[in-house]
Amino acid sequence: MNSAKQVPATEHVSAEVVVELESCATQDAHAVFSALRTSFSSDRAADDVPEEVAGAGSTVWTSTFDVSERKAAAEPRRLTAPVLVSLQGGYWAVDELCKGLEPAFAVHILGTAAGDQEKEVELRLETR
Repeated sequence: MNSAKQVPATEHVSAEVVVELESCATQDAHAVFSALRTSFSSDRAADDVPEEVAGAGSTVWTSTFDVSERKAAAEPRRLTAPVLVSLQGGYWAVDELCKGLEPAFAVHILGTAAGDQEKEVELRLETR
């Protein structure tokens, strides 16, 4: 007889997704992150607004979202130009975050890279 406590498989699945935005306007980064904060918990405060950093090179904005619970659907948001987004996390979590972006933006999958436990997805977001 096995007396070890059985833990449901869903408890082992990571619900966090790292979101990176690069080479986009500050207001577009804010639009994407605020749309995601409408739907999911974030490691950033609601009043945290992306800011440009002076110097050479491109600015990369990063935030982590917990998709274990969807709070609400985001309203459509306007972008000044298409935004390239990189998502990294567990398979289920990345898929949930993609679904969370769909009410706010037109979402186009540009590519995926699959690993054993995680995947990375490259997206292009556009105004609906």
